[in-house]
This record gives sequence, C-alpha cells and structure tokens, in this order.
Amino acid sequence: MRMLSGIRFLHFWRCFTIASVTHEINEEIIDKEIRVISDEGEQLGIMSAEEALKIAEEKELDLVKISPMAKPPVCKIMDYGKFRFEQAKREKEAKKNQRVMEVKEIRMSPSIGENDLGTKLKSALKFLADGDRVKVSIRFRGREMAHTNIGEQILRDFAEKCSELANLDKQPKLEGRNMSMFLSPKSAAAVKKAQKEAAKKQAQAASAEK
Repeated sequence: MRMLSGIRFLHFWRCFTIASVTHEINEEIIDKEIRVISDEGEQLGIMSAEEALKIAEEKELDLVKISPMAKPPVCKIMDYGKFRFEQAKREKEAKKNQRVMEVKEIRMSPSIGENDLGTKLKSALKFLADGDRVKVSIRFRGREMAHTNIGEQILRDFAEKCSELANLDKQPKLEGRNMSMFLSPKSAAAVKKAQKEAAKKQAQAASAEK
C-alpha cells in the first residue's frame, strides 16, 4: 500500500497465464538476483528483485519475469495489462489465420476417358494448391477386378502429373473393390525448387534441339 497525492492505492500482485506460459510478476518474483531490462529495452544490470520492483513502482509499471531459466532470471519492466492485451490479440489473429488441412477425394474408374481424367487432375491440383491432402481412388466393377494393374497404372500416372505440387504419401493399395493412394501438398519451398528444376530441364531440352 502507498500514498500518492493524498490518495491511498492498494496493489494486488498476481501470477497471470498467457496461453501455456505462466509469468511471475511483481511480488511473485522472489529471486535474490535478477537481470533487469527497462520498459524502453535498456539493460539495467543485475540487482535484487526488491530493488527492481521499486524501480517498476516508481514508473507505475509491473516487473515481469520473461526468462525464468536464465542465470540469473531475466525480468522486464512493462505495462503487463497492455502486454496481455496485445498478446491475446496476436494469438486471436494467428488462430484466425490457421487453416485446418482437409482430405479431398477424387474418384475414378479404370475406363476413365482423357477429358474426364484431365478434369479430375485439375481438381486435384487445385486442392493441393489450397493446402489439402488428396485421396485418389479407383472403383473396380465386375470383370474389371481381373485388371487391377490398369487402375494402379492410372493412379501412378496421376501421381506423377501432380508431383510438382504433391508428395505420394501412401502407395496405391487395393482394399476390396477400391484402390486408393494419398497425395499431400509440398511446402512452398519444395514447389519453388521443383519449378526451377522443371524450367532448367526445359531450357536444356530446347538448347539440345537447336
């Protein structure tokens, strides 16, 4: 408790949790020695928690332990209420921008025509570009079960045509009358690398033809 311009203020010291991180603040900090950083980012050196708390009180700010595992622990003088607000705002924004990967399915038959195959391929590439996994399956009917090798070849060719954007996660596998495989999107860096290699091969091929 302290006096300020004739008005008595009572301070309540708490330990707040932000996400999965618990910060010790003010009188929760009982270390004999701490390294202190000012609210402006200035290194104030090593001192007792009591001394640092006095500095924070003079500025009407909080003393917050930001690196408890350091030796000595590192504490910063800051407006903890403002820090909590900004942290919550950042976490909310990050959560808003997160996208859950979905599994999209492309279904075909072993007798699929070129036009239909092209349409299915276009859809698969769009799903992969959007960051989703793709399950590609072929359904065998009646006597088609005697020629599952044809379906497997269609799937492998399909995977090859998607190889610039996708990795083959799961090899074609026959389960009952369905044969399926899984494609997962490559990282942006991997896609860029694949595009560069493809452009290089095209340039080499064009040069060889001349």
